[in-house]
Amino acid sequence: MAAPKSERLLNLLIMLLVQRRFVAKERIREILYPGQGTDAFEKMFERDKEELRSLGVPIEVGQMDAFFDDEPGYRIRPDEFALPEVSLEADEAAVLGVAAKVWEHTRLADATSDAVRKLTTAGVPVDESALDLVQPRLLADEPAFDVFWEATLERSQVAFDYRRAANPVATRHLQPWGVVRFSGRWYVVGYDTDRRDERIFRLSRVEGLPHKEGDPGAFEVPSGTDVREIARRLAPTPPAEPAFVLVRQGAGHGLRRKAVAVEEGVPGPDGGTGWDRLELRRGALADEVLSYGPDAFVERPEHLRGEVVARLRATVGASG
Repeated sequence: MAAPKSERLLNLLIMLLVQRRFVAKERIREILYPGQGTDAFEKMFERDKEELRSLGVPIEVGQMDAFFDDEPGYRIRPDEFALPEVSLEADEAAVLGVAAKVWEHTRLADATSDAVRKLTTAGVPVDESALDLVQPRLLADEPAFDVFWEATLERSQVAFDYRRAANPVATRHLQPWGVVRFSGRWYVVGYDTDRRDERIFRLSRVEGLPHKEGDPGAFEVPSGTDVREIARRLAPTPPAEPAFVLVRQGAGHGLRRKAVAVEEGVPGPDGGTGWDRLELRRGALADEVLSYGPDAFVERPEHLRGEVVARLRATVGASG
């Protein structure tokens, strides 16, 4: 059975990136496409190469042996794949630092480890230093995220159980156009085939795991679709109840930009100073506070504080 497309592309990217020499096509087939017939492999491999190239990955084709005109091989040169040197101002670096905390995706990290383990087991020499260029960073702790993300890439319809605030759980069918983060929450945007209209669903309200239905390429996203604009239009307005959050001085820049008032130099939860109290009117959500770790502390409202505490306890419990 072929691996899921996202995993297969990542494995191919890593295999071609971590080796210093060209890799023969048959070797790629043996390790990454086991069990595939010749025609199926050729079609799948060509599609995967073109998809990586469309993402800006420079796949180089060359001869395995400089003295013999044998089968061509493939590789990705780290020096061509790497970004050029980037110079950032202090505030830009701060924003990038916050983003680096937020964009961590466990599944891709696991897929990277699995790919390296698979190559090592097969006897392939691996240059792990090259992996710094593809360090996966995409945090989406909603269990349903992966299925919707893959279905969006494949254009596959998805069926899932969904609960609304006071309504019973109902099964929904969606052609996903995109997954977007809005007001601190993850949403999937698409065409609801039951309601026959565009809809938005909050991933935290999906019960269990969704599953893909039918074959890939089952639909097309309407031309000019802007999933972020749809989310802005259809997502519920965050409550206007103010929240008060303590942040360590020099930290919490994302929360500070949303603050309507800042009280500086207040006693912190550790009993010392060096903290500021922020008043936030909108978007003071648990996952935003949690992204700052020990540098943020919710004073009130109690329900927000309770949600942060509950998720911290769940994290500790899950890690044993």
